[in-house]
Amino acid sequence: MTRLLRWWSRRSLRFRITLVVGVVAVVALVLLSRLGAGLVASTLTGAADAELRVQATSVAGDLRTDGAAVGGPAVRVVDTAGDPVDGRGPLPLRDSEIRRLASGTAITTFAGGEFRRWLAVPAVVPDGSTRLVVAGGTLVGGATLLARAAVGFLLAALAVAAVIALAAWAATRAALRPVDRMRASAAALPPGERLPLPESRDELRSLAEEINGLLARRDDAVARLERFTGDAAHELRSPVASIRAQAEVAVAHPDPALSDDTLRAIAGEAERLTTMLSDLLALARADAGRRPAPEPVDLVAAVRAATSRLAESDSTPVVEVVAPAPASVAAGPGEVALVLDNLLGNAVRYARTVVRVAVLPAGRTVRLLVDDDGPGVPAADRARIFDRFTRLAPEHAGDGGGAGLGLALVDGLVRARGGTVTAGAAPDGGARLEVRWPAAG
Repeated sequence: MTRLLRWWSRRSLRFRITLVVGVVAVVALVLLSRLGAGLVASTLTGAADAELRVQATSVAGDLRTDGAAVGGPAVRVVDTAGDPVDGRGPLPLRDSEIRRLASGTAITTFAGGEFRRWLAVPAVVPDGSTRLVVAGGTLVGGATLLARAAVGFLLAALAVAAVIALAAWAATRAALRPVDRMRASAAALPPGERLPLPESRDELRSLAEEINGLLARRDDAVARLERFTGDAAHELRSPVASIRAQAEVAVAHPDPALSDDTLRAIAGEAERLTTMLSDLLALARADAGRRPAPEPVDLVAAVRAATSRLAESDSTPVVEVVAPAPASVAAGPGEVALVLDNLLGNAVRYARTVVRVAVLPAGRTVRLLVDDDGPGVPAADRARIFDRFTRLAPEHAGDGGGAGLGLALVDGLVRARGGTVTAGAAPDGGARLEVRWPAAG
């Protein structure tokens, strides 16, 4: 069965439709042919029964009058047991057939290459006994007629089924021709072009609309990839060029007094490069949808852990945590830590004296608020700061910031779990970044 299904699935749509239509047509027409042959046989036996009934009724009337057994050779008189009372030999019928005749049912027998039809009419003779007047006759040409009718109906059914199958093949080919043209057009479309929409509001128009939507998403993804690749190459060029320049200067002008500063600068650029590459890999994984199944993550504990990691660095601002109630989010522990590290690192970079972090349960979501008292984010830039490689102008960016990947990574990880990230103004006049995560459970 599996092999048959595999063979069937490998056949073309045109072949499968034609085969199904042809098989259905053959079955339907064969049944119709059988019905037609049955109607011919019924008509033939009906005409014979009418003639036999006239003969049997005439003899039965004479029996009721004087009890004499009369009638031609095709009419016999027997008692209810089937024994002849007309002085002739026994009937060429079995007991079961005689009982059927006695019940009023006409029967057909086949002997000597001919069909014979039998019919019985009851008659009560003057002495009070019951007789059966049995009339029989040969269906002249009945066998030949029925055979020819059956063969003719069958051949006609097969011929009509073949015509229907050919018509289905042609109709399917004509119906699929626009799909073939659409497929060829879609394969030859240059970037940015779309398929023309058919005027009719049918399945082909819906297919063209879906293909155009797919092409639009493809072009958008390609454009984003090209921008991302160009921006990544541009951003990676800066630390690599700095490392190379300082290394070449140190080699060309060896100075033991400056070697320590040179190595520190190279190490700093290498760390910047490593961070950028890690962020790029995390973004690539987020874009590919490769993330673990969500599990409950204690957001308050994760915030305190991120604050502890931040305290190990030489950050000047004070980080305050406000968590009035326990809160768990549905996410992955690693991605929660990555989001918190980026948010707190961004806030510390811009803050003057303090960073406030609040974890607030809000029904089916959990709110995470990160406020700083820095210069804030202008209203015009609050949407685009989550774009990749986007950094604010120098007057808003403090020391220039990183590569512009941190908030893009935060946005991608949070949205992948069904959450949201927005930027606004903090009560102290700085920036507020608000994350809404789905609550666990």
